[in-house]
Order: sequence, then structure tokens, then C-alpha cells
Amino acid sequence: MENINLVLAHNLKQIREQRKLSLDKVADLSGISKTMLGQIERGESNPSIATVWKIANGLKISFSELIHEAKSDTTVLMREDIKVMREDEGRIRIYPHFSLEAGRRFEMYMLEMDEQASLTAEPHIDGAEEFITLYEGELTIRVGKEEYKLRQGDSIRFKADQPHGYDNPGASSNKLSMVIHYANSK
Repeated sequence: MENINLVLAHNLKQIREQRKLSLDKVADLSGISKTMLGQIERGESNPSIATVWKIANGLKISFSELIHEAKSDTTVLMREDIKVMREDEGRIRIYPHFSLEAGRRFEMYMLEMDEQASLTAEPHIDGAEEFITLYEGELTIRVGKEEYKLRQGDSIRFKADQPHGYDNPGASSNKLSMVIHYANSK
């Protein structure tokens, strides 16, 4: 992480400019002098935690919005950078693409299952749903006591807060995408 004072300087200036606030107005809102705010924005000051809290409270934002580097609007995830998880003695490969984060109530995976591979999943938290799209091969989804057979191009949505599993009944491998949505996550 960059020097926290430079991150703070950038974030404060960006927030102030987005809201079209003058340094005087931020000084009024936060109780921090215009001179000090200017020094903070230029990265010339090492403000106390109390000062940063006053600025955050004055702008009605979280403390972390001021001290953490902003995420890019775009994330590129290269396959070679993904740490593959293996199940069923390596016959199932799970590629976690996007994991659950604050403000995002879903995670995304890509799975490859060799012929006759099988995976049983534990129920997820209450309200969780899975969205599966099969891109290659065949797939049988077990949800509770029901079974659903999918062919290439088929999709299924089901409540994943109950026992469920995945079977590749085919004579070749399959490939599918999985999105898990958490209705109650924060």
C-alpha cells in the first residue's frame, strides 16, 4: 500500500471535488482548519486519527473511505493467476473468479469436471441461491431429493441452503459457471 498520507490526500481531494465542496465548506463541516485540510490534500501533513475521524464524520463517510486505496472500476483476472481448488481426487477443478466482498452479495466460479466425477456440497447460509450454466458436456444437479439433468447450454437456479450436489454422468469432461448469491449478506 502506498504511504497512507498520500492515499488520504488523494481520497480527500477526490471526494471534495466530486461533491463540489470548497476547502472552506469541508472546514465548516469537519471542524478542521482550511489550512490543515489543504496540507492533508497535498500530502504535507501527518494527521492524527482523531483528525481523520472528524473529516470522515463531517463528510458523512466511513473512516476507511479516506484511508484505503480506491478499487479500480475494472478487474482483469488471468486464468494463470487463479489458485485452482481440487475435489474428487483432482477430477473436479474449481476456479474461484470473484469471491464474496463487502457490498457484493455473490461469488463466481468456473468448474471443470472429468467424466463420472461427483461433488456433494454442504448447504449454504439461509437464502443462498446458485445459478449454474453448463457450457460443455452433461451435468446432473441434486437438490434435496430431486435431480435435474442439464445438457450443453442449459441453466438452473436453485435454493442452495439445502443439501445439493453435482455429477458428471457423461463420457467426457464438462465445464460450467456457478454464481452463488447470498440474499442476507452485508
